[in-house]
Amino acid sequence: MKSSVRGASATGKLQHACIGMGGMGVGDLHNFLQYPNLEVVAICDVDENMLKSAAPKVPNARQYHDWREMLEKEGDRIDTVNVTVPDHMHFAIAWSAIQCGKHVYCQKPMCHDVAEVRVLTEAAKAKGVVTQLGTQLASMAGDRTTVQWLKSGVIGKVKHIYLSANRPGAVEAYRPEGPRPPKGEQPPSNLAWDLWLGTAPERPYVPDLYHPVKWRGWLDFGTGWSGDIGCHIFDAVWKGLGLKPPKRVVAKVQESWKNSPARRADTWPQANHITWYFPGNDLTEGSELPVEWFDGEFWAPREIRALYSVEDYPTESAMIIGTDGALLNPLGGTPLLLPEDKFKQVARPKFDNRNHYHHFLDAVRGGPMCESHFGQTGPMTEAILLGTVAVRLPETVLEWDHGSMRVVNNSDANKLLQRRYRSGWSFARF
Repeated sequence: MKSSVRGASATGKLQHACIGMGGMGVGDLHNFLQYPNLEVVAICDVDENMLKSAAPKVPNARQYHDWREMLEKEGDRIDTVNVTVPDHMHFAIAWSAIQCGKHVYCQKPMCHDVAEVRVLTEAAKAKGVVTQLGTQLASMAGDRTTVQWLKSGVIGKVKHIYLSANRPGAVEAYRPEGPRPPKGEQPPSNLAWDLWLGTAPERPYVPDLYHPVKWRGWLDFGTGWSGDIGCHIFDAVWKGLGLKPPKRVVAKVQESWKNSPARRADTWPQANHITWYFPGNDLTEGSELPVEWFDGEFWAPREIRALYSVEDYPTESAMIIGTDGALLNPLGGTPLLLPEDKFKQVARPKFDNRNHYHHFLDAVRGGPMCESHFGQTGPMTEAILLGTVAVRLPETVLEWDHGSMRVVNNSDANKLLQRRYRSGWSFARF
């Protein structure tokens, strides 16, 4: 697809707006500033302190607190935006930008809900804009090597996949024990709390509990650990095997969370074991391909970890089991064919690490389509978020009909495919 650039400046540079200046937003800003044919002309954040912190890096950029005002006032003065905010606001901002004809780089996961992903994917296609999901590792040599090895069948037909996300400290850093405190306090003057809540239900502000980090552990704002990291670990497997939507999914969860109605009403569990069953294809052994996810207290089976090393097994990785061997893809690392002696003659593809952000911008300027456009990553994100639905209904097998976008055997699951937005917030079909 060739892209037209509508609002480029007289210098021929892309005009870019950054939405979200905290956490990953700082890194995103840095990467966009490194692109030689781009100017960051507007920045936006609901937190005045974060806006002020970023402003010296782009002293000529116009500043906004409300992204809706920014899109309205900037009009044709911007070509591209990045959306680097809590998960519950991804759809609202990205969809609105796409409706304005802007090319969108959106951090993972693409959206908070399954239904939002479907609508956003369709909107990007209808508007003909370039999009990119923030799966930066997808552009690195490791993931691209894994994709090529899977496509070429180096380990034979794939029969089982084990995805691990057991990062030390993740539970403490991102996931609250819950439930939420019954009372809050006045938000600080630097934070537009109502704008931060956006589409989420109204609740009082509590210091250091939601903004700026721990929002990931709350049902209203984040998507749990599998939603946060799943897009990274799933990506090479999805592309390399050309996976299609799953047929069914089931999850086991942390017992203490499962047995606590208060926690289940507000927070994500701190341990998950999700299993998807994907339809097989020419690259898989059977008619179905099981893909298992492990985080928190759940670990891949010892015999699977022993294929590499039980003691030194990468805490974030994909282990792909084939009929002729195995492929271990550590997150952000160098993939290995196992057993190593068997595959020592296999040539490693020669890939350079390329900049995921710049690949997106090259596509905006008419270059080849970028690595993680929504047409590619939308269906993958739907599958991952369907796993979060299964997490909320533990030990219940959910039969999935992708075409009608519904769980055919469980009405409670269908209610979790799309949350109800707060009064005053309405977009597309929502």
